[in-house]
Amino acid sequence: MAAATQVSVDKEPLRSSEGMTSSSEISQGGQSAHQTPGMETVARLRGVRAVRLSVMTDETTSPERQREADDIAAAALGIDFDGGEAVDLDVSASKVGPFDRPELGAWLARPAEFDVIVWWRFDRAIRSMSDMNDLAKWAREHRKMLVFAEGIGGGRLVFDFRNPMDPMSELMMMMLAFAAQVESASIRDRVLGAQAAMRKMAYRWRGGRPTYGYMIADMPKEHGAGKTLVPDPAAVKVIERIIRDLLSGKTINKICQELKAEKVPTPRDHWSLSQGRATGGKTGGAKGETTLRDAFSWVPSVVRKLLTSPALLGWKLHGGKPVRDAEGAPIMLTEAPILTREEFDAIGRLFEDRKLGPHDRVDQKSKLLRVIHCNGCGSRMYHMSNKRKGVQHASYKCTAHLTGIVCPAPVAIRADWVEEYVEREFLALIGDLQTQKTIVTPGYDPAPELAATLAEFNAHQEEKGRQKSAAAKRAWQERADALDNRLVVLEETPARPEKREVVPTGRTLREVWAESEDQGKRHLLLEAGARLMIKKGTRGGWRTLDVSRVSFALGNGFFREAADALMALREELAYETRPEAPQARGTGLRLSETDDYATAA
Repeated sequence: MAAATQVSVDKEPLRSSEGMTSSSEISQGGQSAHQTPGMETVARLRGVRAVRLSVMTDETTSPERQREADDIAAAALGIDFDGGEAVDLDVSASKVGPFDRPELGAWLARPAEFDVIVWWRFDRAIRSMSDMNDLAKWAREHRKMLVFAEGIGGGRLVFDFRNPMDPMSELMMMMLAFAAQVESASIRDRVLGAQAAMRKMAYRWRGGRPTYGYMIADMPKEHGAGKTLVPDPAAVKVIERIIRDLLSGKTINKICQELKAEKVPTPRDHWSLSQGRATGGKTGGAKGETTLRDAFSWVPSVVRKLLTSPALLGWKLHGGKPVRDAEGAPIMLTEAPILTREEFDAIGRLFEDRKLGPHDRVDQKSKLLRVIHCNGCGSRMYHMSNKRKGVQHASYKCTAHLTGIVCPAPVAIRADWVEEYVEREFLALIGDLQTQKTIVTPGYDPAPELAATLAEFNAHQEEKGRQKSAAAKRAWQERADALDNRLVVLEETPARPEKREVVPTGRTLREVWAESEDQGKRHLLLEAGARLMIKKGTRGGWRTLDVSRVSFALGNGFFREAADALMALREELAYETRPEAPQARGTGLRLSETDDYATAA
């Protein structure tokens, strides 16, 4: 018959008056851990040392402290760990139950491999009665012991579930679990209250992971004690690079590809690296599933969320909304915002007006994408590769049939022929054109912030009348008044237009072309409204390019006029230097008469 189940609470191993270890300290059915004078321990218990920590930092010594306490308890109770350890760091007991923790959960799934689990303290194991109920049920089912090295008042707690007929261990655990749950709720309320108070303090950071672009630093003495945020040089450099690329015409997809190729850490990975942790983690997969990644990737949604967050203005946010003072003005989280209001609004307009450029294919082989078209149906032609007799051949083909269009004269042409032809003719037309750049001094328009604040005010108004307590009603009214005050200020703030100054760069399009990669050259062609039409070939046309098949034009008005002016200048110079052989004016390539397919200059 199994020995009676005992629950012990002691600070040191209990000794009877005869000098024997008390049976109230530990007993086990079939495996005695008692010692009597002149006798050795018959058998020792197989144990698992359980270590848990909610927040892991470089400075913490808690894991070692927990191990030390567990080892002392194990030595007193005749428990051998022999490598048995479950270490779960950065795991909250309030959010993750024992069975869902990576290492402890794995041990609980293999009950035959051990007899007892030892924790440092109660809160290392559970924070709720529900979790304790599950743990006690598991221990009773598998007849295990649960030990807490430091229990109430520092005394050791031993719960022996090896006698399923004795309910005392489970009863005691549930009582202590209730106390732990009440303590957890109390701690949560205190933390939330402190965080709410800190949100109202200008420049004071409440803790946790800061918004990408900032890092945690000591608060300047003139603003009091605590922590604040300052710009993170490495992250700011990435943000500025993304903004420059967007303003230069690069698509978000292209920017993400380049950041990924250069292995620039994403915001989440940047924070992990700054804390000395491994990159990656869980991310969404198929519906109801998660995927574990070694590193996160830059995607358009990450870039959009990053550049449209008011945190770049230095504003404190809570629940995605600005934290405001009594006058409705946003409370600042830093003395040094990354962007000014003018810069932030200018970037926002890029997203609102869809000025980020057309979607760019990953396929970089298609140098004439959206430039080359089939003359038979007007559809775009696409780059194709195929092998013939072991030789790789590339061509552009009309694929109208794939979209349901019937082309009366579908065509195909060698890729290298037309790519060389377009480069030669494009540079001949406007290669000597001097390039310019536009310097924009952002203006200020209160309209975006006014619209956002009004939306926030309207959402707040929908909560009117739902408050029951007087305190809640006062809090609602205070925020309503603050938002109303801010709306008044914004309505009275005059707009300031942006300034644009066009200055020469001292470089020609030919020089820019030579320094550009395939995608950059394609953007130059598209900006100029370049369009290449391909007709059906003739017999023998496979030997070389039949120029009668191709028709190249510039559709953008600015570039078309520039090409006309350059052509006229060249003809005039040629006429002056060779008067004996005048050339007919107007000869050369045809320039389009319409801007239907031109892009903005």
